[in-house]
Amino acid sequence: MDETQARTANLDTSVAHPARRYNYWLGGKDNFAADRESGDLLEKAVPTIRLLAVENRKFLQRAVRFLAGEAGIDQFLDIGTGLPTADNTHEVAQRLNPASRVVYVDNDPMVMTHARALLTSTPEGRSSYIEEDLRNPERILSNPVVADTLDLGRPVGLMLIAVLHFVEDYDEARGVVRRLMEALPPGSYLAATNITYDFLTPADLAAGAALFGDRKPDAFARTKGEFEGFFDGLQLVEPGVSAVSEWRSDLPAAERVSRRAAGMYAAVAVKP
Repeated sequence: MDETQARTANLDTSVAHPARRYNYWLGGKDNFAADRESGDLLEKAVPTIRLLAVENRKFLQRAVRFLAGEAGIDQFLDIGTGLPTADNTHEVAQRLNPASRVVYVDNDPMVMTHARALLTSTPEGRSSYIEEDLRNPERILSNPVVADTLDLGRPVGLMLIAVLHFVEDYDEARGVVRRLMEALPPGSYLAATNITYDFLTPADLAAGAALFGDRKPDAFARTKGEFEGFFDGLQLVEPGVSAVSEWRSDLPAAERVSRRAAGMYAAVAVKP
């Protein structure tokens, strides 16, 4: 989609959006000048930001393989979907279980224009999409598309991948996770990631702060303790809270992207 098509679709291309910026870091074409400018500024502050985006995506794929395979989950609620790319949640899940069902949720109108790529499905399964914000869990849970696609009386895999850090207030973010998990039955899983500064040096942090000046970030880092708080009341799956590049990686330790470069925590947990 180019700028003219975006204007026709009433998309505001003058303000960067996380989904389009993420698409830019992943090498996609569904982004605009404001997204690239924002992405480049963040890359100056965090030179490994593209690696972070790639490792986050790889974690999503590993987590879905675990959930659809070992854990036997066949329905997913993926909030903060982002723009479609290779190996989306339904594609990974349906390779293991063709009957898997997925509801995607995102608040970027541009994702809706590309929803046809998300709505492809095996004949046995189903994928659906709704435009909604993570901060509105009640509206997500009460959406008729969710009820029509998923059976909330059976275990669900809740995917909150690189989206919680866009909720600035930590208590609000925890409340959103709590409300969503309360609506899901025992045996449901939460898979989540969040950026962190825990792996950076004081020099790294000072350099980033100098680049941003008085500009406020739109993504908020969390410590390990804060990230663990999202999983209160749940049972973490081994290996527990890990750097995003390390969680059940199939690469030898020496070949993995470093914690400092990946810059994210990741975990999967089950509701007892």
